[in-house]
Amino acid sequence: MKKLFFTFLTLSFSTCIMAQVSGNVNYRDQQSYNNNAIDINFPSDNTIVVSVKGLANIKADAYTAIFSITQNGKTTKEVNELMDQRITPSLNEIKLKKGAETFVDMISFVPVYEYEAEKKVFNRKTYNEIPAGFELKKNIHIKFTDPNQLNEFIAILSNYEIYDLVRVDYFSSALETIKKEMMTKSKLLIQEKLKNYQELLGETFINAEKKITDGFIINLPVEMYKSYEAYNSSSLNLKKAANINQVNKSVTLYYQPVFNKEFDFVINSTVLEPVIQIQYEVKIAINREKKQVSKNDKEFILVTPNGDLKTLNMNTTKQN
Repeated sequence: MKKLFFTFLTLSFSTCIMAQVSGNVNYRDQQSYNNNAIDINFPSDNTIVVSVKGLANIKADAYTAIFSITQNGKTTKEVNELMDQRITPSLNEIKLKKGAETFVDMISFVPVYEYEAEKKVFNRKTYNEIPAGFELKKNIHIKFTDPNQLNEFIAILSNYEIYDLVRVDYFSSALETIKKEMMTKSKLLIQEKLKNYQELLGETFINAEKKITDGFIINLPVEMYKSYEAYNSSSLNLKKAANINQVNKSVTLYYQPVFNKEFDFVINSTVLEPVIQIQYEVKIAINREKKQVSKNDKEFILVTPNGDLKTLNMNTTKQN
């Protein structure tokens, strides 16, 4: 009995450890990532498609954070003055930070209306729209090179009631260099695959008809965030109908990069922070159908002294 009891505890503890390593995202989204079967489909004709896929994870060397700010006021003068009182001192503080650059983007400046009830003695009330003031919206763009500075910018802007961080864009000056490196790696790998296929089939593709295509895909971190809810709701077995008031569950985001498991090569395989991801793929289609070329099908062209071109028929038989 003691042995059975001890084994039960060991299994339960092991299950708990696996759940912690997996993460809460799998608590709600039960999905399997284990696909051990390789799906290989033979082409319907004599065409062979040889492809190479590459992935590069690039750390950004520059960032742009965009904050949104909205201001309301009774008059145009008031709304502009209130906006300046928030933007001007906050930008002055941000510009003192090393390498920080700022830009203010005008978004909208529109009148705001409210409803006023029209009082009538014997009829229903009528509500009329009347001007109530103005609404001004602007975006603050902040360019910086040190990602740790973002927390400093948030602290400064929050002192002036600017809280809405719209997005953070990532930039890298190494994109073109990485693209060339990926093309070079793909060229070597696809040549190796072609050589391997020729050895396996015992034939050469030198005279075969070939088609080639390639392309890049760039994934920015702002595009790679997903949302999830992690919670455990109790189940109620009620004999009678009842009203159930549920608590709003917290929704959060997490960064989900492109996995490197489907690529022939990966540049900078370890991802610690959100990165710019470049995907590159090159495909070559080879038509293995052998064309029968007859010697009599050759075409000869004669160039006359005047520069004219004449086709000669070499298939005529000799006359005795």
